Amino acid sequence: MNPQFYFRPFQIGFVASAMFFVLYFVAGWNGWGAPAAVEQAIGEASRWCERVHPGIFHEPVNALSNLGFMVGGLWMLWTLGGDTRAGREGLMFGTSPVALLYAASAIWLGPGSLLMHGTHTAWGGWADNLSMVMYILVPWMINVSVMGRWSTTKLLAIYGALVVIYGVGRAILGWGLGINLDFFGLSIAFWMITEMLYRFHSQHFRWFSGFVGFAVAGVFGITPSQMWADPGAYWWVILFWLPGLIAPQAPPGRRQYLPWFVLGVLSYLCAFAIWQTGKPDHPWCDPDALLQAHGVWHLLSACATVCFFMFLRTQKPSEAV
Repeated sequence: MNPQFYFRPFQIGFVASAMFFVLYFVAGWNGWGAPAAVEQAIGEASRWCERVHPGIFHEPVNALSNLGFMVGGLWMLWTLGGDTRAGREGLMFGTSPVALLYAASAIWLGPGSLLMHGTHTAWGGWADNLSMVMYILVPWMINVSVMGRWSTTKLLAIYGALVVIYGVGRAILGWGLGINLDFFGLSIAFWMITEMLYRFHSQHFRWFSGFVGFAVAGVFGITPSQMWADPGAYWWVILFWLPGLIAPQAPPGRRQYLPWFVLGVLSYLCAFAIWQTGKPDHPWCDPDALLQAHGVWHLLSACATVCFFMFLRTQKPSEAV
């Protein structure tokens, strides 16, 4: 077999990434047109602190820090190519469609976010939000597919349908799809719920697993009292029990949570804490600084995607643990 075959996913990812920048510069050569209503004017501090510049990148640091996602995702593709050369196989190894989907979605986080920070257009904001959803869907759907005994074809078909439905709905109805549904935030809760189900699966725990979602919401500052006070805004908490309903069987394998899962969670939580400081009204905001909090958020979040990639690769059959 031609040795170049082993690295074809990396080559495709690298070329696609390069083509993105070519198209980006071509499209923005004469400017990006009218900014989104939520964006600030040239010379003002942006929503994410950095001063808005004229030209191809309206927020240069916040835009280009998204290269971290692309580099991380390309490294994943290179690693998967190495699996093929070494004959390693599995859900998150080699040419597995699920592994390639994870890596591709991690790469796409970069262009998606860059389009928002670089162009300040409404469609750039749509691409940013869609890229986040396209990534966060992957880990929790992997967990559900394993415990629901889905085929790879079924997993990819449902994933594709959710992406299309959400993408179209977000474009037409805006944030929340017109029903106050924070699909990205809900998917973070789904991931932690399904991870707990994966680790502690039992028929009894399936019915209690939804309470994990409240703990996740609490970490991000949403308390049960807030939910109770505004049920119209937080109606989606009833969906916390959905993973338990569609994950009826114990997983056939186990994962090692140290070090990669813990490192991924810590990296993301640190990133989230830093993200809070990258706003114009925060005392730490310096619009003209080279080091921008939101850029650090991008880089730490990219590290988290790599950590979770490594974590998912620790999965082994139960008898092998």
